[in-house]
Amino acid sequence: MSQQPFFTREGELFIPQPPCRGPWDPKSLNGRVVVALCGFQLENSHELDNYMPARLTVDMYRLPGFAPIEVRTRIVRDGKRIKVIDAELISEGVSYARATSQWLLRGENPDSKVWSPPNWDAPPPEELPERAGAMGSMQVRPIAGAMGTLGKKQLWMRETRELVGGVPLSPFMWAAIPADLANPYSNSGDRGLAYINSDVTLYLHRLPVDAWIGMEVVNHQATDGVAIGQVALYDRKGAIGTSSVCGPGQRRMAGRPKS
Repeated sequence: MSQQPFFTREGELFIPQPPCRGPWDPKSLNGRVVVALCGFQLENSHELDNYMPARLTVDMYRLPGFAPIEVRTRIVRDGKRIKVIDAELISEGVSYARATSQWLLRGENPDSKVWSPPNWDAPPPEELPERAGAMGSMQVRPIAGAMGTLGKKQLWMRETRELVGGVPLSPFMWAAIPADLANPYSNSGDRGLAYINSDVTLYLHRLPVDAWIGMEVVNHQATDGVAIGQVALYDRKGAIGTSSVCGPGQRRMAGRPKS
């Protein structure tokens, strides 16, 4: 992979690179790389080979800038069937985000039938035209609707850039990097995006089979300037989980949005 990564590494520090730049302030990072970096450190700091990353929640209470970043992790529960591990993203001595994650031991499904919604019938990404220049290194294949429109929204997306230089994206990262995009896809409307999400919760019941992630908006609600949104996530074989966000109304600003 020849593209510049989102982060390079110097010892225990992650150094943000220009592709990390976010949409709200040119001096701050994109929320999706904050979420993904927390997940990356959680996945790579502990022995979790037999465990499924069932949930990753990241609270983003400040937008970090381009100073070096440290991500500290802490095991809260180290059980046989469930592991709970927290992380904190720190830059220049200031805490910008915190994450909590649940890792569940893989096994067999119980022998019972449970209702679930029907799978989507979207065509595979290679049968759809690519939206040129959509999101930098992320390839996008629209299926229905688009950000900033009303109505049904479905698309395929694939990140082609390394999160941390020299480290190939893992299946967990294939899902974690686009998780933050639940906000612009579920909370944008006919006048664009006016909500900045303050969190992301990624739920997965299995890992994707490749880097192509399907996203379908399944909910948006807002009252008194506070919005929630949710997207269902898919791979080529079907549903893999959901990504949910909440956040206040926010106009695009020249300076950094207030926390």
